[in-house]
Amino acid sequence: MQEDLIQIRSDIQDGGRSSRTEMERAVAIAQSPACEHVFTRAMFDDALSAASSARSDLPLAGLAISIKDLFDLGGQPTPAGSVVLSHAPSAAQDALPVARLRAAGGIVIGRTNMTEFAFSGVGVNPHHGTPANAVVKSSRGAHVPGGSSSGAAVSVATGAALVGLGSDTGGSIRIPAALNGIVGFKNTARLVPTTGALPLSTTLDTVCAMTNSVRDAVLVHEILSARSVAPAPKPLGQCRFAVVKELFQDALEPAVAHAFENALRIVRSAGASIDEISLPPLADLPTINATGGFSAAESYAWHRQLLERSIAGYDPRVAQRILKGAEMRAFEYIDLLHARSEWISRMEAALQGFDAVLSPTVPVTAPAIADVAPGKERDEAFFRLNGLLLRNPSVVNMLDGCAI
Repeated sequence: MQEDLIQIRSDIQDGGRSSRTEMERAVAIAQSPACEHVFTRAMFDDALSAASSARSDLPLAGLAISIKDLFDLGGQPTPAGSVVLSHAPSAAQDALPVARLRAAGGIVIGRTNMTEFAFSGVGVNPHHGTPANAVVKSSRGAHVPGGSSSGAAVSVATGAALVGLGSDTGGSIRIPAALNGIVGFKNTARLVPTTGALPLSTTLDTVCAMTNSVRDAVLVHEILSARSVAPAPKPLGQCRFAVVKELFQDALEPAVAHAFENALRIVRSAGASIDEISLPPLADLPTINATGGFSAAESYAWHRQLLERSIAGYDPRVAQRILKGAEMRAFEYIDLLHARSEWISRMEAALQGFDAVLSPTVPVTAPAIADVAPGKERDEAFFRLNGLLLRNPSVVNMLDGCAI
């Protein structure tokens, strides 16, 4: 685990470190083999220059932040991990979440790699290469980082950045955070503006970040949401948590099942109440999303003209998923909106009285990139893995909830 931002900021304010030396360290890591394929556009020189005159009294104290490639940075195109937008017009200004991080003293070290157009939880990118998982290494070579915020996660897990700004539509913050051993917090979607972010699903997209600690996650959320968070003190012994029988624990790898059971033991031993419950509304999700779901419909609305011109430049796996949206009819989309609203009501009623649901973020550990690398012969394995990784976290997006 890397040192967290709050500790480093404290050391800077006490005179024990400087923003410049911390940025030099971050840039050295960013240029190392550990960060191969992490950055689609490096901004190292500018970051070093800015760190020399950074203000230590600001919340982010001139420390390194990374920006997922789907956010606007003034004066640069916003390719979103693609090649078909690599020569798009430059953004006139920073995306609002980026502007808030900069105003808080964050210094952008670079744009991070991602699944093309954010449409996968695996993190593979055929155009810019795939960042290697920062913590899982084996004789089989590099392992997947998780997606879609793949480069953002690896930048934080390696120490190249202390904040990795990303987005979460079906788990794109929490999946790579889980696979790389860092903290990924998904806030309720409406709390952070998406202004200046290239959309996947305008209904489900959530702007949030990855960090090295929970306290850093709280700090960054306060900056991104422009609000103060004051957690109500509540002893763990007064908390009531739910563990759901259906779906969340299906097909767990033994290592994941062991880790989850160990976590539950720790929480119980600290005095919390944990109830195993049934959550019948989960069984309705396949029917609700049978026509393709929000991501397919809303991404197709955005991409349809670009696909007509440039489909050959898309990742075929991404194009295949977007094109499903072409099949959805207007009444089906309206039915989907109503079905989601009704489903949320039933879920909230079923979970009333619980402080949170405890669940593994993902049911599997990170497999080797070679198993799911681009290639038709590996498509079946890729889509199976993608479904497994998205299965648990996507429930929270559909619920318009928050999760960590």
